[in-house]
This record gives sequence, C-alpha cells and structure tokens, in this order.
Amino acid sequence: MEAKLTWVEVLDNVGWLKINREGKLNALNRDLIDEIHDHLADFQSDPNVRVIILTGSGDKAFVAGADITEFSRFGPQEAAALVQYGNQVLFDFIAQLTKPVIAALNGFALGGGLELAMACHIRIAAEHAKMGLPEVSLGIIPGYGGTQRLPSLIGKGNAMEMILTGDMIDAKKALEIGLVNQVVPAKHLMEAALTMAERMMKNAPHSLKNAIKALHAADGSPKGFIEEALLFSDCFGTADFEEGMGAFLEKRKPKF
Repeated sequence: MEAKLTWVEVLDNVGWLKINREGKLNALNRDLIDEIHDHLADFQSDPNVRVIILTGSGDKAFVAGADITEFSRFGPQEAAALVQYGNQVLFDFIAQLTKPVIAALNGFALGGGLELAMACHIRIAAEHAKMGLPEVSLGIIPGYGGTQRLPSLIGKGNAMEMILTGDMIDAKKALEIGLVNQVVPAKHLMEAALTMAERMMKNAPHSLKNAIKALHAADGSPKGFIEEALLFSDCFGTADFEEGMGAFLEKRKPKF
C-alpha cells in the first residue's frame, strides 16, 4: 500500500493528521480510508491527544472526492458494500469519536471530501475553499452520509439545493449557511485550527466527551433529553468535576 499520510504527529496534546495524495487532489480510496481510520483510532486511544486536526496536503484540495476509478464499474451489490464499509470504518467512526475533530479545509471539499468534513465536529475553511456534493452529475447520490448530515447543518431547503443542483459554493456562502464554523485567509488556516483546539483543551476532557455524545443524541425527541440527563449526571464524581468545581470556588483557572 502506498504511503498516503506523510505527516501524523502529536504535539502539545493535538493530534495532527494530513492526507497526502496531492497529485490526486487527496481523493479517497479504500487504502486511504483504512489508513485514516488507523491513525484516528490511535489518536482516540492516546491519552496525550485531546483534540484532532485533519487537513489535506497542498493548497488545492482538502479532499476533492472519492477516487472514481476505484468504483466506476461497480454494480449495486458492490456499491452497497463500498458505502457500508466506508461509513463504518471512517465517516461514522469520525462522527462518533469522543475527542473533538477539527477539519481544516485547505481547498476543494467535494463529494466524499465534504462528507468527510461534515463527519468532523468543527470545520474551518480557507477563504479559497469550495464545497459541494456533485454526485448527481455522475449518476449517483451522496453515499457517505451527505444526505443525512448536510440537512442537520444547513437546513433541508439549503441541502436540497446543494445536492439536487450539484453546484459548488464558496467559503463565504458556506459560512453564511452554517456549513463551516469559520473562514480565514489560507496562510492562517492551521493557526486558526490550533487556536480552536486550544480553546477546547481549556475544558474538561470528560465533559467534552459527554457533550459530543449528548449533541449526537439531539433529535428533538424525549430520548435526546434523557440521554443528556444521563451524560450530565455521569460527569459528577469525576476528577474533572472535582477540579472544575474546586477551581471555580477557589477563583483560579482549572488544570485539566
């Protein structure tokens, strides 16, 4: 398997992961999906990693989509196996990680690339980045969660427009509709991602984990409120709780 992730590093409690298929605009194939999964699993189990930052190599693309040459001749059964595998190993896996994952969009995030970004918890885009789900122009539809995650981020109407037209939007529009959290000049992208990570790392790790779980349960139904209450009570009695409450009462900054 060719090496695709040339830079994986843990520095000051941040796990950095950069996709390196610049010549292919960082397009996803099965080997790359496996490699990203393995590194993220390592970050998840590493107590020294508190926040993860995911980006692409170069300045053209975060991930410009799936590697179409890998599945252009698939039939329905092969396609079903492809998306089941990809969702389990990467897209749903990222969404369910209990450490915050920040996507730093350094260029095109299209098709599976945008679906990868949407599976992350936070998205920060360079000003020149463009996003879209162009699958309908290829005779397919988004299969890595795009039809499910996009409406929850930008509303059903905006999602319908993006998916049914297949049009790309720029970073400014993505910020306006809530697809990304922040837009910055390209030269400041990694700095902005790190600043966001540092803001998160000021807070209790156990609380971040439970907050992510509770947010995933938010669907407006009673079960979401029940899950929140359970996760809220689970924080009590932890070392993070003792430190956070103690620091507040002692009028000092907590040390998590």
